Amino acid sequence: MSDGTASADASNLPQVSAIVLAWKAEPLLRRSVETLLASAKVDVEVILVDNGCTTDDVEVLGKLPGVVVVGEGENLGFSAGCNLGVAASHGEYVALVNGDAIVEPNTLSRLVEELGKPDIGIAAGAVRLADEPDLLNSNGNEVHVLGVSWIGGFRQRETRVEPTETAGAMGACLVTTRAHWDRLGGFDPHYFAYHEDADLSIRTWRVGLRVVNVPDAVALHRYEFSRNSFKYYLVERNRLMFVATLWGRRSLLLLAPPLLALEAVMLLLAVKEGWIRDKLRGYGWLWRHRRHLRERRRIVQAERTVPDREWMRVLTDRFNTPLINPPGVRLLNASMSAYWSAVRRWI
Repeated sequence: MSDGTASADASNLPQVSAIVLAWKAEPLLRRSVETLLASAKVDVEVILVDNGCTTDDVEVLGKLPGVVVVGEGENLGFSAGCNLGVAASHGEYVALVNGDAIVEPNTLSRLVEELGKPDIGIAAGAVRLADEPDLLNSNGNEVHVLGVSWIGGFRQRETRVEPTETAGAMGACLVTTRAHWDRLGGFDPHYFAYHEDADLSIRTWRVGLRVVNVPDAVALHRYEFSRNSFKYYLVERNRLMFVATLWGRRSLLLLAPPLLALEAVMLLLAVKEGWIRDKLRGYGWLWRHRRHLRERRRIVQAERTVPDREWMRVLTDRFNTPLINPPGVRLLNASMSAYWSAVRRWI
């Protein structure tokens, strides 16, 4: 096949911009980019964001056809790094793929195919564990009515044969249209990392579009569940920002008792586990950025087209993951389920 024919064929394929962040030394980064470029039935450009890479991977990968390098080597965080990559891209579709994730040849095309349905806003891949590929890393992220989010289906085997709705798409492998990304304005860079994918997903539900996870669009992920003080700081701070900006006024009022109870539990846990300074630091950040939070809330409340009582059906009222196991979880689940059943009719 001549180069001219190949170019013409590529121009008729869906144009996908895959955003990949290069951070520190990631052993799978080169394979991640190479497998994206080898994707079938789509024309892919990879926007490689130098987000603090400490190896020569960015330099080497930047020489490959189809790869565009942006960024100055500063760690902007996942949120701002993805925004920078999307701003430099040109595809009709935007894919976010972790640098430690390896997509199969049909993964991107399958997700693009799912986005052809008019009621779908985000299509996410079925993320499997790279070192145990028969087990899931995530078949969609769950989001609790109190704002906590976690990966769903962790270490389970894939049994689905059709796409399923999910409250949240895991940012390790998702595709949306550029039009939808632009409509929502991408990620709020203030998240830095954690909860930004939950924010984008719930905002998608709030404008009347669905988020789905596609079992035959597979990505292998080198997943590590880390626990450190900076992560606790971001996760807890971002959870509060997430709820404070996206939940409606009546929802916040009705959920105030369990929200305050959860804060008390998290404070006690922070004291017990030694990250109370990080928890308090998060409160300080929220106070100093209260003007941003007010403006952010004004924007996301104005964009909503679906009432809380409808989109909140995708949320869960139970903690059901081995990764999050707060003290007295059974009592907490029973109490929260009873409370949510009683008040949700008033949302």
